[in-house]
Amino acid sequence: MRAIDRNLGSCPVCHQLVHFPKRDPEHVAAYCPRCGSEVFPRKRSSLEYTLALTLASIVFYIPANLLPMMHVHTFAGTQSDTIMSGVIYFLETGSYLIGFVIFVASIFVPVLKMLILLYLVHSVRTGKSRFPKERQRLYLLTEIIGRWSMVDVFVVSIMIALVHFGGLSSIEAGTGAVFFLLVVIVTMLAAMAFDPRLIWDPTKEHHAH
Repeated sequence: MRAIDRNLGSCPVCHQLVHFPKRDPEHVAAYCPRCGSEVFPRKRSSLEYTLALTLASIVFYIPANLLPMMHVHTFAGTQSDTIMSGVIYFLETGSYLIGFVIFVASIFVPVLKMLILLYLVHSVRTGKSRFPKERQRLYLLTEIIGRWSMVDVFVVSIMIALVHFGGLSSIEAGTGAVFFLLVVIVTMLAAMAFDPRLIWDPTKEHHAH
């Protein structure tokens, strides 16, 4: 038995249990008696927002990989590195751990998160009812791994600070870093927009959300 079957829902602000006057998940809202927030049985247009944000993150991810993440200025000249060229550089210089971490955080994790979100949206839209526990775990995985995508941005920030402190050369963040930051933010918003309760709803309710 689900809470929605008893006309109950949770306030998104204070998590107070709220009773809905009647069963109409698409249109009827209630107001939280504790904080006064508007409460719906399910997030409104959850799948549409999730899909739109995920597609936007894919668009941002293309220039994030093609454009330089940073520009290194030395006496010998200027060198610009993309995400992949940076990974290759660390591997060639023997810094395997750093190269591996950047590859996982900047390439593997974002792609995995986007694929999971697309799969979840597709599974709910098509009324897929098999393996709900596994799909719930996939959603939780997107929330856990999402924050690790910021590692590459942190690496660039730390290198800029350290190099400027040394004073012998300088590092500037490239345009690719801006697009990559947008990828991280938009995928986080996409995961927040998705309502995991839709995974457990009967097939007949899927297309109402």
